[in-house]
Amino acid sequence: MPFISKIQRQSDYSAFPSRHPIVIDNGGSYFRIGWAGESDPRVIFRNIIQRPRHKITGETITVVGDHNPALLKYFDCTRTGPRSAFDNNVVYQFEIMEYILDFGFDRLGADQSQIDHPVLITECACNPVQSRSKMAELLFESYGVPSVAFGVDAAFSYKYNQQLGICNNDGLAMCSGFNTTHVIPFINGEPVYEACKRTNVGGYHVTDYLKQLLSLKYPHHISKLTWEKVEDLKMEHCYIATDYESEVQLFQKGDKEAEEKIRCWQLPWTPSLSEETTPSEEEIARKAALKEKQGQRLREMAEAKRFNRINDLENEIRDSEILLQRLRHAEEDDIPSILAKTKYTSKLEVESAIAKATQSLRKAKGEPVESVEKTDPSATEKYNLINVPDEALTPEQLKQKRKQLFIKSTSEARQQKKQKQLEEELERERQKKLEEEKRQENPEQYLEDLRAKHRDLSEKVDQRKRLKTNGGHTNGNNNSSGGVGRGERLNSSQRERMRLLTTAAFDRGKGEDTFGMKDEDWQLYKLMSRDNDDDDDDDHPDLDEAELARVTSRLREIDPTFIFKAESGTSTAEAPRFRPLTKEDFQIMLGVERFRCPEILFHPSLIGIEQLGLDEMAGKSIQGLLDKGRASEERITNSILLTGGSCLFPGLSERLEAGIRMIRPSGTPIRIIKASNPIFDAWRGAAAYAAAMQFPQQTFSKMDYYEKGEDWLKGYQLRKGVRVWFGTFNTAEEAVRAYDTEVRRIRGKKAKVNFPEDTPVSASKHASKVNPCERLPKESSDYVQPSVNQNDFHEHDGQ
Repeated sequence: MPFISKIQRQSDYSAFPSRHPIVIDNGGSYFRIGWAGESDPRVIFRNIIQRPRHKITGETITVVGDHNPALLKYFDCTRTGPRSAFDNNVVYQFEIMEYILDFGFDRLGADQSQIDHPVLITECACNPVQSRSKMAELLFESYGVPSVAFGVDAAFSYKYNQQLGICNNDGLAMCSGFNTTHVIPFINGEPVYEACKRTNVGGYHVTDYLKQLLSLKYPHHISKLTWEKVEDLKMEHCYIATDYESEVQLFQKGDKEAEEKIRCWQLPWTPSLSEETTPSEEEIARKAALKEKQGQRLREMAEAKRFNRINDLENEIRDSEILLQRLRHAEEDDIPSILAKTKYTSKLEVESAIAKATQSLRKAKGEPVESVEKTDPSATEKYNLINVPDEALTPEQLKQKRKQLFIKSTSEARQQKKQKQLEEELERERQKKLEEEKRQENPEQYLEDLRAKHRDLSEKVDQRKRLKTNGGHTNGNNNSSGGVGRGERLNSSQRERMRLLTTAAFDRGKGEDTFGMKDEDWQLYKLMSRDNDDDDDDDHPDLDEAELARVTSRLREIDPTFIFKAESGTSTAEAPRFRPLTKEDFQIMLGVERFRCPEILFHPSLIGIEQLGLDEMAGKSIQGLLDKGRASEERITNSILLTGGSCLFPGLSERLEAGIRMIRPSGTPIRIIKASNPIFDAWRGAAAYAAAMQFPQQTFSKMDYYEKGEDWLKGYQLRKGVRVWFGTFNTAEEAVRAYDTEVRRIRGKKAKVNFPEDTPVSASKHASKVNPCERLPKESSDYVQPSVNQNDFHEHDGQ
């Protein structure tokens, strides 16, 4: 299956020996892979896949990580969305995980599916044994990895920062990741997983909550609110409020301080013509000349197309007439052979084609089109009984004759209606052309005449509607709104209908009934019908209203100062006029959303998750260490490390300190510190651990997995007492001398060192650049915990 990626493939894979470990930080959001002992991962990409189909061939491809928007031109990405291998930070879709690992190893530079390097891969705290077993099986069976080790990402990050001197030996690691948040206490430098706490809220939920709020607030810009853009808005503008309720009240007041905290995202926007500055006379003249030039070019193209069309029709008519002459002078037996070489099947079909081409030719030349009845080749057979006398037909044939007469009359009526519509269309085009000529000759007079016509038509239509509503009289009351009875509310047609109904009911059964003797009597039913209530014997009102609508539309086009106001007496309301869109309509304002969305880290109930927040998790985790004593609890609260991507929100440390102080005894020392790099520290700690000399002892091979079984993985974890030596040096001598310095500081004169203090650097025999962890003295079992920063070790570089 082909891969598509913009990530550069590494080229130095073969330069690393087979015993050099590969380190993988398998995070819920990003996948990081690199080599042990290095400071940064080699390859980083989103831990998702997408499988779109090619729009032409239908072939399915695999897109790992963020896809390029240019793919939408060739691939259909709408039927499938991004898919992750995680469910609440636990790997459960190992088919997707295999795609991720394939891509990661390929970008790292592996040329074949066999990976002959040990692998250290991170996992979540208290990972289920089934997930760990499936991951080990995948690495052993699919990639042939010689050995595997698992470790918790939060523990690696804490140990890394501990060696840098940021956090203490006893402390609390608070890792807020993409899907979940974990709190792990550390005692004597070792994690206590029995007191670990977890909540299913992370950066994903914050982004999703922000996307929902903005989509509800700006539904007309929902297409612009993509996941990637909302993620960027979250990282750039969201923060943690020190006091959530006070912050909400501040925005409710809407004072100046709240306005200063509002952020604006301006979407792409093009101003309308009405909002642009008034162009100069030169610009107007230039645009007019350009428009005239374009119009002339279009007219020339249309004229050329019309000329070619006329030539084609004339040639077609000439050829068809020649063919028709040949058919008329040919014998009946020769006609099929003549027609075999053409597209026609009979003489009638040729005549019909000539008639159609003649009509098209007259229309192309602009001549009036005559109503020509379509010649149906089978007309004689279709209407064979029309010209036969009734005396010569049987009763069944008479029925058939009446049917043929009805069909023929209907067809002729359709032709006449079509011809009438065509003539009306030509007349409208002619009137429109004449009107445009008048406007170009004298625009001011044309506009004045159009306004006068609009005024006269408006008065005429309004007067007719008032007469129709009031019936032409007010019963002696000049106030038309004074009548409140039903008779005052009826129009003239409705009152006439009521009079006829009353008269018919009153005259029923009186005298001789002569109704129906005259044909006019039957019109009474039409007048008494409800369908006649709103009808008028005169058709001019409809024509006047149509003409008024046309004049109104024309005035709106050419007169920018024209405003049509519907009279109060009109029954039809004017359609609402929408204002042009402005710059403010394309702005997305971030106000309370800036701190409302990250607040779910402390109150997951805001999104319907009834679990603990960060401060409550820390308190519950410390309560799980009751047997450690009060002094141990104070040491833990004095070193709380924040790590993970969701710990980058501003104000998180202050809010967490205030929350923990409320649940801890008075006077408890609380120190909250942020990791040196909350995103990369987990991988860096794992890379430093894998570079240690004791790392091979912490891995398990494929043989161990099959011999000890899946149950053995339940108790597997990185064993205590294994310490990590941090630092990157150019030569092995520099690494060993740094080791000697720490041993002298810890053990004094009893320390076993490799170089005496008075030995100069030039006397060293180790001058080659190698992994410093490989040259450390193997016989030493001293526990070395440097108290200097990693930058201090780098000061030896280049000496």
